[in-house]
Amino acid sequence: QVQLVESGGGSVQSGGSLRLSCAASGADYSHYCMAWFRQAPGKEREGVAKIGNGGTTTYADSVSGRFSISRDNAKNTLSLQMNSLKPEDTAMYYCAAKWGPLYASCPLSASSFDYWGQGTQVTVSS
Repeated sequence: QVQLVESGGGSVQSGGSLRLSCAASGADYSHYCMAWFRQAPGKEREGVAKIGNGGTTTYADSVSGRFSISRDNAKNTLSLQMNSLKPEDTAMYYCAAKWGPLYASCPLSASSFDYWGQGTQVTVSS
């Protein structure tokens, strides 16, 4: 089991940058596929980016080229660097984890992930 705590959210103007962090506690962090999801008011939760336990990354089309996901297995942390932010990026951002064997499949789908943080709010103004 893993506990997840996000930080780094805030308010920024369009075109600005933010870096989100997720601290994970529990054993075997390196075996977890990790991801960022977001949910805006009145909308479904959507996958933003994921990094598998083998290091493979996947991005939603809407953030590709602007966001970068990374992990530090020695520190049990996950990060999301967000550049060129747009008002449509405004949402609550959640860190999520899914345990699996090394290189196991890990679709960027909310139903695939077992553990979730409480979320951190990102607001981008025009």
